[in-house]
Amino acid sequence: MTIQVDAQKGQLIRGIGVLGAALLVFNGMLGSGIFALPAVVAVNAGILGPWLFLATSLLFMTVVLPFAELASYFRASGGPVLYATTAFGPLVGFSTGWIYYISRAAPLAANSHIMAIYLSEFWPFFSTGAGQFAVSAVVIGGLTLVNVLGVKKGIQTLSYLTLLKLLPLLVMIGLGLQYVTAETAIPSDWTSITDPGGTILLLLYAFIGFETVLITAGETKNPTSTLPKTLIMVVIGTGILYSLVMLVYNAVLPGPADPNATLAEVGRALAGPVGVTAITLTAIFSIGGGLSSMMLAGPRLTFALAEHRLLPPWFNRVHEQYATPANSIIFLGGLSFVIAISGSFVQLAIATSLARLIAYLVCIAALPVIRRRADAEMVSQAFRIKGGYAVPAAAFLLCLWVVAQSPLDSWMLVGGLFVVGLVPYFLTQRRNRASSR
Repeated sequence: MTIQVDAQKGQLIRGIGVLGAALLVFNGMLGSGIFALPAVVAVNAGILGPWLFLATSLLFMTVVLPFAELASYFRASGGPVLYATTAFGPLVGFSTGWIYYISRAAPLAANSHIMAIYLSEFWPFFSTGAGQFAVSAVVIGGLTLVNVLGVKKGIQTLSYLTLLKLLPLLVMIGLGLQYVTAETAIPSDWTSITDPGGTILLLLYAFIGFETVLITAGETKNPTSTLPKTLIMVVIGTGILYSLVMLVYNAVLPGPADPNATLAEVGRALAGPVGVTAITLTAIFSIGGGLSSMMLAGPRLTFALAEHRLLPPWFNRVHEQYATPANSIIFLGGLSFVIAISGSFVQLAIATSLARLIAYLVCIAALPVIRRRADAEMVSQAFRIKGGYAVPAAAFLLCLWVVAQSPLDSWMLVGGLFVVGLVPYFLTQRRNRASSR
């Protein structure tokens, strides 16, 4: 049975190369968290922090590898939607895609609010309701327009924002490495971790978001070969970057850790007020990069759902001039803006990680099914994980453990969103049955 599904030929353009794919993976993981996470890790783990980041990146590779193999079987957009639908049918595919879609729309709204908070450092107006409204309108509206105008323009925007956030971090690392000593880098006590489970959970969340690039596979050049290698290299590279940032943090701000000391304090210690301004701007650009990544990938979920006849066909219409899923882009922009101005994004953001992890579990469980259904030619060209099902099994157990740590209110919210999502699904299925008579 052939399982490979191609994108709509002649409509969506494969305008995402290796660099664009790498940018999507990188920005999917590295957002606003890098500016606050080191302080929490320093409190819980001290100078063990850098080494825990490296260890966690290797541990998380058990999750990345099954997705790398899944990506090597498909050329179409959709990622989790495509994998779940192929393995388990339309209902599971829609449920996975819908929950995952909410996990993209809510953070897009929430991060526009966080950007307003950072901008208020330069102009207090942005901390007011009107200021937050203005930032949400300009940022979400601007990214919506850029992505409607073409996938290449979306990747260009992402490239600029990534450069603006990565260069200052590299400069900070370069300036801070001179302060690194054996005392600040080499742990003397490997058991001095406060709340080990909570710390590992926090570090794992830092790598969630890598799968963003899989959603845009239908617009990626040679996705079956490009995506597996890009996923692995960028996740490892991001782990090294996190580790270096943590190493500099511990060296520049030695002594009892302050949970409120963000990277801006490292900038202050290295370069005074100029350093604080540079890191604050970097945080703004980092959030912008994350928003750009979400706006680029998110609409491809509803596009894929409609392509599989799980949502109305309005969502998979492609703009005749710009060859983009314009309706899905505009829908996500509008939904995110409504969430942003309503304030409900705060509650929704709590459950986004749980929703994404549920999608991870479904996709990992789909891998054995897709392996069995792949024909001989596809198997020969696929990125096959060594060791049979040992790595997928370890990944499934890891995600299951993380999911088990989620609070009850997150489960209730995700469950409620799941029920809401079933309404358009069943309406679409009824319409499909009526049209086929």
